[in-house]
Amino acid sequence: SSSEGFGVAEKIVLLTFISAVILMAILGNLLVMVAVCRDRQLRKIKTNYFIVSLAFADLLVSVLVMPFGAIELVQDNWIYGEMFCLVRTSLDVLLTTASILHLCCISLDRYYAICCQPLVYRNKMTPLRIAVMLGGCWVIPTFISFLPIMQGWNSIGIIDLIQQRQFNKASNSTYCIFMVNKPYAITCSVVAFYIPFFLMVLAYYRIYVTAREHARQIRVLQRAGAPTDGRQHHPDQHSTHRMKTETKAAKTLCIIMGCFCLCWAPFFITNIVDPFINYTVPGKLWTAFLWLGYINSGLNPFLYAFLNKSFRRAFLIILCCGDERYRRPSILGQTVPCSTTTINGSTHVLR
Repeated sequence: SSSEGFGVAEKIVLLTFISAVILMAILGNLLVMVAVCRDRQLRKIKTNYFIVSLAFADLLVSVLVMPFGAIELVQDNWIYGEMFCLVRTSLDVLLTTASILHLCCISLDRYYAICCQPLVYRNKMTPLRIAVMLGGCWVIPTFISFLPIMQGWNSIGIIDLIQQRQFNKASNSTYCIFMVNKPYAITCSVVAFYIPFFLMVLAYYRIYVTAREHARQIRVLQRAGAPTDGRQHHPDQHSTHRMKTETKAAKTLCIIMGCFCLCWAPFFITNIVDPFINYTVPGKLWTAFLWLGYINSGLNPFLYAFLNKSFRRAFLIILCCGDERYRRPSILGQTVPCSTTTINGSTHVLR
């Protein structure tokens, strides 16, 4: 309502902050997509197909959703009509849900890569299955976004309340109001957030337990003085490098998932609570929670850059116009002395 509107100083601060968030999201996600497309090593990692698709969803949020929300927020008025309001809201729900489903698929991919044998991983994550999972990340959100919103299922029983809030006679302003009834609030929140979140927590817990067990076994062998006869235990630097890479990638993705939940959990909790307290959540609180979720769309690329060495190297090559200093060193060229041992049929290198 107009009584909750922002002052001139607040609008200037908001516009500056929102512009920075949108620019960060656009440039960051474009950088992720270009990095994977140009780097042959990044393209070999199956997880990165999900990461590129996730970056594309976040890019669409920053281009198709955030700018219109920012204009309405600063102008305190919606000038694009009722139909485009429905389209913009549907895109918002679609892309938000697609993002968390991508993260759920990434967690499952990491679970099979780290907690299962390589043959099991190859059997589970075939190109066809990856394509089906990616398709599901985009198709499933349609059934809780465009389909119900365009049909008005979310507004059944609360149409009068929505119409009251869409137009403010005192300020002669129109707003793009998205309110949901209790059935839609529960269904949408469970499908878009709570079920994927539960699956991710289970997957990453198993990954954490497996990684901790690997580290414990290696420490025990190092203290005990593992056999170093290369004739008895075939050296496999690639297996060791793969194990370390997968574990680091899992930790990175755990942080990414944690940031996502931190950004979107307040919104989805409020989304379920609000209908049961007669829609009394203040407008500014809704706005804060919504934009906290949008910030996540620009956060992921920076998490990749600071926490993942492969992405960091690819980013530096792009930003520095292919500077040879940042080219990937060959694993086969490493001459660090090492010895090997076997744990449960898996070869590990002790440096």
